[in-house]
Amino acid sequence: MATPGPPMPPSRLQLPPGDWPTLLDGLVARFPHIDRATWLERFARGRVQDSAGAALAPDAAYRTGLEVRYFREVPDEAVIPGEERVLHVDAHLVVADKPHGLPVVPSGRYVRETLLARLGARLARRDLVPLHRIDRDTAGLVLFSADPSTRDAYQALFRERRIDKRYRAIAPALPELAFPYVHRSRLRPGEPFFRMQEVEGAPDSETHIDVLRRDGPYWTYALVPVTGRKHQLRVHMASLGAPIVGDRLYPVLSGSTDDPADPPLALLAQSLAFVDPLSGALRRFESARTLASPDARQGTFAALP
Repeated sequence: MATPGPPMPPSRLQLPPGDWPTLLDGLVARFPHIDRATWLERFARGRVQDSAGAALAPDAAYRTGLEVRYFREVPDEAVIPGEERVLHVDAHLVVADKPHGLPVVPSGRYVRETLLARLGARLARRDLVPLHRIDRDTAGLVLFSADPSTRDAYQALFRERRIDKRYRAIAPALPELAFPYVHRSRLRPGEPFFRMQEVEGAPDSETHIDVLRRDGPYWTYALVPVTGRKHQLRVHMASLGAPIVGDRLYPVLSGSTDDPADPPLALLAQSLAFVDPLSGALRRFESARTLASPDARQGTFAALP
């Protein structure tokens, strides 16, 4: 069981249009995975509030547009192994190097066991907001805004593609391709909803791919995403016939057991570089983590630089 930590900041929801008679009815409809009894218990403890932090009643009238604050809770939340490394802290930015398997933000069955929650507790800073996301299965660098007044200046780096993001991945060899190689495609949600797929139409995703090391049937690749679509690197590599080692989503869904013995996804967010919008200085951050590559002859995994 996870060790209790300091209170988590609330999630916020602006109530969408609906004809539910009470706030409780609307929340049960909006979050079908949370049963009515659980919501009633949260209301009883004052864990459902208005925008000012005042407790709301379950029989309050449902009002479209009302901002509701609620506190996500997961009983018996499992501890995720691995420790994040804090690479940089200042008044405006926090840069962390996360392990495989740790979500960036609360999602599903993880609330406290997330990079955001761990950093908030470790640094005693409650205004942290991730400026970008990487998959739970991906290890490496994540940049956080620590000051709401300068947040948009750093978010603009991503919106305007003024930040250089570089990844490493280990995947099957692609000797038939000439490198460096550029892969472009149009990505849309697939089935199930959390997977992405390439479809016909004008490309809206682009990845630059090069080879760093050739190790028999498995190569180490440098991946530079020009765009930032969900699961872009995983889908692009799988579509080329070289799914990233340890990928249980692409090209086919094979499920996840969360077994620590399972090899992690061999994908690392290795570096971030940008011109700081406040100081004008060039900033570059590098992950110190390594990837594990399967040794085809011995059936084991070995660390690569």
